[in-house]
Amino acid sequence: MTDSPIVLVAPELRELAGDAPEWPAGHTTRFARPDVEHPAGTAERVSAVIPLVSQPVAEPELVRYPALEIVANYGVGTDNLDIRAIRDRGIEVTNTPDVLTDATADLAMGLILAAARRLREGLALASSGEWEGWHPTQLLGMGLQGRSLGILGAGRIGQATARRANAFGMAVVYWDRNLRPGFETELGARRAGSVEELLSESDVVSVHLPLGRETEGLLDASAIASMRRGSVLVNTARGGIVETEALAAALREGHLAAAGLDVFPDEPEVPDPLRDLPNCYVLPHLGSATTEARTAMWRLAADNVRSVLAGGPPLTPVG
Repeated sequence: MTDSPIVLVAPELRELAGDAPEWPAGHTTRFARPDVEHPAGTAERVSAVIPLVSQPVAEPELVRYPALEIVANYGVGTDNLDIRAIRDRGIEVTNTPDVLTDATADLAMGLILAAARRLREGLALASSGEWEGWHPTQLLGMGLQGRSLGILGAGRIGQATARRANAFGMAVVYWDRNLRPGFETELGARRAGSVEELLSESDVVSVHLPLGRETEGLLDASAIASMRRGSVLVNTARGGIVETEALAAALREGHLAAAGLDVFPDEPEVPDPLRDLPNCYVLPHLGSATTEARTAMWRLAADNVRSVLAGGPPLTPVG
């Protein structure tokens, strides 16, 4: 079996995958990052790669793995992949949609609630030993009933977040490249004509866009300045969509009441300007962090690999 073809699996997935996942056609498993060197004769036998969204698969990796048939990304986002280069070599590329939608939407809603109701400041006060008791104007926050929620990117997760917020009495406006008629009918959501229009009309903005050339730095100083004074920004998509310094300045100056962030431009680094602000809620990329979602993500990535290596189609190809 020393010359058997290999499925290369991110080592962080070993606990979910078990020590010896079953693959078709005599493939064996090697737990290793795709962007590192391997023992002689190993890389040439790699038929499939299952990377994390933090692990690149681009030209250097594609050259390293000449027998590669599929890249099965463990996650929905694909900004770690050079999709054009992968496809130009006739390699399949998949991700794990749907199975993490509810978990990520739950977290987005949690950040909306925490930021709107100033829970970080409340926790700090209650645990400080300096709380002097209930006061009618202490840590007043934003009630969500009747407020406007702006959804930037009305895909699966954006729509699921909107459904949760709608149950709290929020009206929904969205911006997306595509019309979402079913979404509009279901929630009475209205499509904004532009990102600027959405930002100016929303009390809470929740970001659900993919990271790409058109969206990197989309929420810069000018865009953030166009948001309503006292509004809240939540980002569970990708950190590079929001400019860190511009957001920090808006939070310090009080233009934004609060922000909730689960993602950052250079993870695992959490930018200093944001980490210590009492009105900024920072989390370590927990969007899909439920046992159910992370297990389902592994199963879907592995099933994509099994299907392709057995001569079938990918189950969830990247569109």
